[in-house]
Formats: sequence, structure tokens, C-alpha cells
Amino acid sequence: MDLLKTLVEKGLRRELPTREEALAVLATSDDELLDVVAAAGKVRREWFGRRVKLNYLVNLKSGLCPEDCSYCSQRLGSTAEILKYTWLKPDEASKAAAAGVAGGAKRVCLVASGRGPTDRDVDRVSRTIEAIKEQNEGVEVCACLGLLSDGQAERLRAAGADAYNHNLNTSEGTYGDITTTHTYADRVETVRQAQTAGLSACSGLIAGMGESDEDLVDVVFSLRELDPDSVPVNFLIPFEGTPLAKEWNLTPQRCLRILAMTRFVCPDVEVRLAGGREVHLRSMQPLALHLVNSIFLGDYLTSEGQEGKADLEMIADAGFEVEGADTTTLPEHRGGGCAPCGGGETAPAAGAEVPPARTDLVAVRRRGAGTDLAPNA
Repeated sequence: MDLLKTLVEKGLRRELPTREEALAVLATSDDELLDVVAAAGKVRREWFGRRVKLNYLVNLKSGLCPEDCSYCSQRLGSTAEILKYTWLKPDEASKAAAAGVAGGAKRVCLVASGRGPTDRDVDRVSRTIEAIKEQNEGVEVCACLGLLSDGQAERLRAAGADAYNHNLNTSEGTYGDITTTHTYADRVETVRQAQTAGLSACSGLIAGMGESDEDLVDVVFSLRELDPDSVPVNFLIPFEGTPLAKEWNLTPQRCLRILAMTRFVCPDVEVRLAGGREVHLRSMQPLALHLVNSIFLGDYLTSEGQEGKADLEMIADAGFEVEGADTTTLPEHRGGGCAPCGGGETAPAAGAEVPPARTDLVAVRRRGAGTDLAPNA
């Protein structure tokens, strides 16, 4: 297929595809799926070999968020029966992080619900970062605390944070449809603050919130322009008790096309398979490893993932290897390692059959941080 040959050549040169080419990837048929995966896989292997970076989430503060993001189980007005607790103490967070590191995670992602941190919250998270770094030599720490105020990114970096995550989630044109309590521009500004402070920027999307192909391409092209080092691709987990609970539109094939399009547009960036992979990719998860070079190990913020042991077995069985702590993630031209410092769903195509809702696959997290049960790592 001439399209795929062109996209591979552009990916190997780090050249941006056209919007029409990106849309064409999303429009390919299921009969062409393995060809699409194989082509994007060539680009993935050029920049990242067969390495898979493992990341581990620690939810520092769960639930009771004042923001109204429609996709989120922690949102204002959510009736999802998730864990709710206030800030973990630094030693509790460090203990949770250590479980992920022991399971093979190279990066620990510290996440807290809320619009953004107060200065006191930044102090609290700074102590947590210091505790994790002290007990886990060489581990990367990424903070995800919401919208940042002036000077907060610099303080997190001074405390030892390597990266900051703040996702764009969807296109600028449709952002107001999923959130009204802050703007798309607010999110862009926070990512830029992190970059200016010398933190490795992490910003991605959520697919599956009723957006069009054009919206998906818009947000991925916006991410390419923003130039984060890491791009997490989430697939909506439709929690009961949230406005998007009935959004069950994705098929495993659709997920793979979205990941392939993201890889073609962001060829040399850490593309991370994030929340919702177990729910929507299901038994086709191993194919996604040919497109992404990074995944989350174990559980997510408010939902449970597959067992960490199963993740490791999947990586090995698919012929990939876990990226070691002494291996740089990014290509040399992007700064290597944690450059520059240290790293949903879509509307079905017209006439496509809407897949049945798999509510049985949505498991609310009941273990790990904020509970007395051992974490999944």
C-alpha cells in the first residue's frame, strides 16, 4: 500500500505526515490492519528497538475533584463507587512506589485529583518525591497534579521530579464538550510551564469520548506541535456514575489504528499505552506492543489493570524486553533518557456496528494506595 510505504519513510525521517494521511490510517479496513501494524512497527523499532518502558501509577489523593471532566470517575458529581481518600503520607506513597519498582517499573507517576496544587501541596509532593528517590536509586518520578501556578514546576524539579504529566485529552474544538471548569488553553499552558522549568513533558489523549476522526487527528497533531517527550494514549473507561458511562464504541481494531496513527505522527516520542487497554484491546494487547514503547504496569488511578505478572509475560511472549533503568528511553537527538531532564474511545465509522458494552471488564480499584491490601505490580 503506497500510503503505508510513504508513512514509514516519513517516520524514519521524523517527517510530519499530512492530515489526509493520518486520517487515511484511521479509515483503513480490518483486512488491512496487520499491514498497518507492521508498517508502524518499523517506525517504532527504528527509534526504540524492542524495548518496553514500564511505568507505575500511585494515586496520592483519590476522588472528590471539583472539576467536571466528563470522562473522570473522580469528577464533581460522580457517583462511581471508587476509593476516596486524602493525601497519602510520603512514606505510604514511597512504599506503594517501591512495589512498582520491584515489579520492573522505571518510572513512578504520582497523581492527585484536583484542579491544581496549592503551594502546600507542592511541599507535600516534594517530600514524597524525595522519599521515593532516596529509597529507589535511579527511578524516574513524574508528577501529575493538575494545572500549575507560576513557580510550581521549578519547585517540583528542584525536589527531584523528572517529568510532569498533563494531557490535552481531546481536540481544542471539542474540549468544551467534555469540561467546562477549565480550558484547553489552560492545559497547554501547564505543559509549557513544565517544559520551561526543565521537566520532561508528558501529554497525551483519551480516545473514545464521541470524537470524530478529525478530532483525533487534531489532538495528535497538536501534541506533535507541543512536542512532549511522552504521549500516553488512553482509551475511555466508561465508569457507571459518569456522563460517558454509555460510550462503548471502540473495537480492538479501532484502538490499534489509533495507536498506529499516533506513532506515525509522533515517530520518535515515547508513545505509552495507558488506561483502558485491558477493557478495549483485550486479547489483542500484544499487537499494540508493535506500536507503543511504553505501558503502565498493574493498576490505574481508580480501576484495576491486569496482573503485573501477566504484563511481564505478555511482553516476553511477544518478543519484546523490559527497558532497564540503565537504558536511555528517547533517541539521542531528543536528549536520551528523560530528556531534557530525566518522562477513552471514538465514534464508530458510518455504518459500523457498535460493539456491545463490556461493563464486566471495568473493575474499580480496591487494592494498593489508600487501602490495606497489597498493590498490583
